[in-house]
Amino acid sequence: MSATELATGRPQPISEATRREIEAFLYLEARLADESRYADWEALVTDDMHYWVPKGAADYDPAERLSYVNDNRARLATRIRQLRTGLRHAQTPPSPMRRLISNIEVLAADDVAGTYTVASNFVLYELAVQAGATLRVWPGRATHRLRRVDSELRMSEKIVELVTASQPQWNMAFLI
Repeated sequence: MSATELATGRPQPISEATRREIEAFLYLEARLADESRYADWEALVTDDMHYWVPKGAADYDPAERLSYVNDNRARLATRIRQLRTGLRHAQTPPSPMRRLISNIEVLAADDVAGTYTVASNFVLYELAVQAGATLRVWPGRATHRLRRVDSELRMSEKIVELVTASQPQWNMAFLI
């Protein structure tokens, strides 16, 4: 199912403990990205991770149309290595960032397989200190596919649909 198809469905019932675990995972993932803790963030992903920021709604095959970001696991590892060098000029010095996450919904759940598809709204505030301390606002919806690996939740896919995705974007030289 595409992110758009999942978004039209009803939230799935799960146990309260699982809901709290999923929410804690999303908050941790956001904090690690906001704090440029890329090695810790990378430890949250699976070997088959797909990280996608579509140009518009996520209702198309990213192999057939332009996307802002369309990274498989190897490309994502390269992106993270570049960010960790401190030499990524678009992020030198790194932008202070904070995001708010809300409207968390479990769209698909299979407790036996340990897989969950979770969507949430977010607003990311970036102080682009490299651009004269410009405050940039990145609103959108993220869809995470989570899977248990050795009983721990890990991210196998992250799709970020920006509210402004159909418009020209600032440089996304960080993990959104």
